[in-house]
Amino acid sequence: MRQKSPQKRARLHKKSSQKRARPPQKSSQKRDYMFKRKIESTFQSWKKDPFHKPLVVKGVRQCGKTSSVLDFAHKNFKHVVYLDFREHPEYKLFFTPNLEVDSILMRISAAIPEAEFVPGETCFVFDEIQDCPLARGSLKYFHLDGRYEVMCTGSLLGVSGYSDSEERRHSDGASIPVGFEDIVDMFPMDFEEWLWANGIREMHFEYLKRCLRSITPVDEALHSTFRELLHQYVIVGGMPEVVDIFMKTKLIGKVLAVQRRIIEEYKSDMIKYAPAAFKSRIRECFESIPSQLAREYKKFTYSAVRTGGRGRDYDGSLQWIEDAGIIRRCYNVEITELPLDGHRIQNEFKVYMADIGLLISMLEEGTQISILQGDLLGYNGAIYENLVADIFGKTGRKLYYFHKDGGLELDFLMRYKGRCVPVECKATTGNSKSMRTVLNHPEKYHVTSALKLGDYNIGKNGQLLTIPMYMAFLLTDA
Repeated sequence: MRQKSPQKRARLHKKSSQKRARPPQKSSQKRDYMFKRKIESTFQSWKKDPFHKPLVVKGVRQCGKTSSVLDFAHKNFKHVVYLDFREHPEYKLFFTPNLEVDSILMRISAAIPEAEFVPGETCFVFDEIQDCPLARGSLKYFHLDGRYEVMCTGSLLGVSGYSDSEERRHSDGASIPVGFEDIVDMFPMDFEEWLWANGIREMHFEYLKRCLRSITPVDEALHSTFRELLHQYVIVGGMPEVVDIFMKTKLIGKVLAVQRRIIEEYKSDMIKYAPAAFKSRIRECFESIPSQLAREYKKFTYSAVRTGGRGRDYDGSLQWIEDAGIIRRCYNVEITELPLDGHRIQNEFKVYMADIGLLISMLEEGTQISILQGDLLGYNGAIYENLVADIFGKTGRKLYYFHKDGGLELDFLMRYKGRCVPVECKATTGNSKSMRTVLNHPEKYHVTSALKLGDYNIGKNGQLLTIPMYMAFLLTDA
């Protein structure tokens, strides 16, 4: 069958006197509006930096990279040329047989005659750049040329072996342009962005911050509102398409359908992009996550992936999933002292889903109803734990916990106000035996204060500060 030419299938995004079409979405259902995203401020800082380089935005698939990049490009540049290498693999031809900028422009202009290449006014957007290694290799030459801006998105740039043998054979000379690109990570919407989408205003955030600083309980009406929004966030999570369908319909069934489709797309990526030796093992590791978290002690064990499974058989597979941005590891530490990363135990860790909503979609039917009713204690506290991992992880925090043989375990450890602070998130009343033990023996554990997150208001009892779970995103003072 004859392949369609780039000219027939090319798409161009540029400003004109007519009403500009919305950026294309990654699914068949287009959003009617853009959500406010924190990445916007990162883009602004990038553009203002006189020494900036082509920008590469990497993150898990479906986290909103394309929409955010295109929205920024159209707002800040007169002309935008958009190339999606996943949807249109024929666009790769623009980058052969060489990567000289004028040659690339000549090939693009032959396929898109109306394209405008104006120095200082044209921005190229290379979408799904992992599917075209040569396009990424060209960033060095675009930077050295200096006439045009380039913004890129990539979903699997963190994984090794993302291109198959066929792709590598046609990518001779392609290499990562080390030193010639600026790389930023983008995550699914975090809880604060979820609150923005739900109309929470700056004065409400400032009020919560004042309550935290003064250790004053939150007004009951606001407390109830934030609790309800938190419960919804646990179910919906931060994938923009999922958030959008929830905002439009409020139907959990539709939310679940989109989430499960995203999960299936992740599994398809595992088959398409992973090295052949890892494909089946990657999927086995991924599908074991809910059962791993359902156990009392949630340390990830390879024998739970498959009977007789060993680390040397599966560690590379788990690393692939982590590099793809789908999961986060939380490491056990030897002692409760800073720096936490210096004390982590490399082969002892828990694995959480990077997005809480996707985890919930992998659990049994009916879990969503229980959560809306305020029950987040299911699966031996796994929902609470993964929620904290979601909130902390999306702020860029690395995750740690403390476990010793004999039963002593602290849910999380974090650097807070210059100290190592334990964080408890599963206890319903009082504080756990492990927390009491640690606080009662500062000479041994070097801990003088602790935080408890859960379904309650702000309060303090001795060394323990109690905070509503919906305020966990405010714990940014390292």
